[in-house]
Amino acid sequence: MRLVFMGTPAFAVPSLEGLVDAGHQIAAVVTQPDRPKGRGGRPAPSPVKEAALRRGLSVWQPERVREPGVVAALAGLHPEAIIVVAFGQILPRDILLLPPAGCINVHASLLPRYRGAAPIHWAVINGEKETGVTTMFMDEGLDTGDIILQAAIPIGPDDNVGLVHDRLAHLGSELLLRTLELVAAGKAPRLPQDPALATYAPLLRPEDEIIDWKRPATAIKNLVRGMDPWPGARTTLDGKVLKIWRVRVVEDVRAEATPGQILAADEARGILVRTGDGVVAIETLQAAGGKRLDSRAFLRGHRLPVGAVMGT
Repeated sequence: MRLVFMGTPAFAVPSLEGLVDAGHQIAAVVTQPDRPKGRGGRPAPSPVKEAALRRGLSVWQPERVREPGVVAALAGLHPEAIIVVAFGQILPRDILLLPPAGCINVHASLLPRYRGAAPIHWAVINGEKETGVTTMFMDEGLDTGDIILQAAIPIGPDDNVGLVHDRLAHLGSELLLRTLELVAAGKAPRLPQDPALATYAPLLRPEDEIIDWKRPATAIKNLVRGMDPWPGARTTLDGKVLKIWRVRVVEDVRAEATPGQILAADEARGILVRTGDGVVAIETLQAAGGKRLDSRAFLRGHRLPVGAVMGT
């Protein structure tokens, strides 16, 4: 099929490359403009732009796709369908109605659950045991279009968001190819979503990264793995930020203490912290300006006073 591809982050790259490898004609790749990145703040291309240039594809980077000139230029490409994978801009009605086969979205959840911008993070943070990918015909709502296909994967109790992200990115690529086979054959189903079952996954806010030590140990573990490798769960100790990358729920330790209180900090027992209903062991952490370290390596270079309370 003759397609326009719209996408920006790493999640979208397997879908783009899968389309090219399958022989689909990519008339243009539309992605977000280069944005400042890193400590130097130099403009950096999106992962999709880098992948498209490696494949010799035409790349467009409009600030706003709803500008009339962009809509007219897209119309001039005569795409049969527009594929949208984590693009990052809302498509206007003029674009949604442009291709005869419609605008097809790959969304990283089992819709109607986890509509919105951060479905993978919130599925892990909320302790879901399963998530997946949905392809749908786009409409003007927020991930409300008719479902074409869905595929699910399990989320293991120790899986972090990076691992789940990568699995879903490749699953999404496979599901997209199956979807386009059905679309090309005129056999694509259109299954309306039940709005009563909808849940939402909004953009992460800085305050979402903060560990509330009054919460249950399992909820804290889920938050930590739902923020790894980006943006990282965090707490404070003596006014200094600590990133917490991996914790384990400890079942065999009972202690009456304030939530957030350090119960142990030595190489034999590791770093044990009281939570709202139990204890967690911090297995991997990072001081501000430092490297990500396991607890033993961290304790060799940093002192964590037993009895001190994190998050205060």
